[in-house]
Amino acid sequence: MSKEKSDASARKQYFTRIKEDFPELMEFNRQKFLKRLSMRYGENPGYPAAFYIEERALGPNMATMQVLQEGSKGLSYINVGDMDLGQRLAKKLTEIYTDKHVCVLIKHEMPSGVALGDSPEEAFEKAWNCDSLSNFGSVNVFNYAVNAGLARLLVESPRNVEVVYAPDFPLEALEILSTRKPLRVVKMGGPLDEPAFDNGLEFKRVAGGLLVQKRFDSRIVSPSSVDIVSERKPTDEEMWAAIFNWTVVCYTRSNAIVIGKSDKVHGIGSGQRSRIDSAEDAIRLSRRGYGPEGCVLASDAFMPFPDVVELAAQHGITAMIYPLGSVRDDEVIAKANDHKIAMIATRKPGEVDCERSFLHR
Repeated sequence: MSKEKSDASARKQYFTRIKEDFPELMEFNRQKFLKRLSMRYGENPGYPAAFYIEERALGPNMATMQVLQEGSKGLSYINVGDMDLGQRLAKKLTEIYTDKHVCVLIKHEMPSGVALGDSPEEAFEKAWNCDSLSNFGSVNVFNYAVNAGLARLLVESPRNVEVVYAPDFPLEALEILSTRKPLRVVKMGGPLDEPAFDNGLEFKRVAGGLLVQKRFDSRIVSPSSVDIVSERKPTDEEMWAAIFNWTVVCYTRSNAIVIGKSDKVHGIGSGQRSRIDSAEDAIRLSRRGYGPEGCVLASDAFMPFPDVVELAAQHGITAMIYPLGSVRDDEVIAKANDHKIAMIATRKPGEVDCERSFLHR
């Protein structure tokens, strides 16, 4: 077999639809889930998959989405997971920043670019330039209508955007998006400033069983939500940067470190076994775009050692937000004081317990 035929055969598996015979209805805890879509395949080629919606789900969530353009391959199992994570993050940011355009770019169920802007194009370009290499082939989620100007940016071939997911698409924008044949265009079931309803439970299948928990929702939404534990107090800019990047870290796979300013992410480190490795990744990846200098660092769990503080100081990071809870909290804060880094704890003043935001999806 020639190399060309071999390559074509290898690629074919990614376009081959696997027949599924899953039931039309699944029930759990008196809750009905109805089959909405048969997927091309699951996480990997050759394995059947389908998407089910909760019977009574309402508002802007995955149950109410409307596929406007299927693209040449249709929505995939991974696309839907990416859309869900992006919509959750965009919705939370919309609740906090009511007057801002929010753009969230997702890759493999992890944020790869997040930004706020005063116009549709500004929010997108700021998010894209966070890490254009990682954003290649991303799912792009917006809390605003995709206009014609933004649509022209989205169909540029070097971006290879997989899915555009937004509350609305004017006709002119849809016509532009239709020129990119592989692109999937999906409309949300309502504006993200409207409430969304489902049973509020999260499920994770394990062999022989099912894990169930109540969905996490961060309480950190304003400067009054946090406590200052360092000698140096954060500036207003640092405080809002802390709130923005803490929100992003809540939707980033643990161990998670996110660094950025008050309007955009600069670097994301996620899914590492060691927190210092996640911090090093966030700083390294930030060099692809905006860099770490002057950023605030958000960590989804406490600092067991001062090493992350030392690393942050070496790269010009000026403030950190994180939960207390380590036996070395005093040592970590003392090191931050040495470097004049403002330390923000994820609790209200006077409270003892801090919020943490582990995510393992």
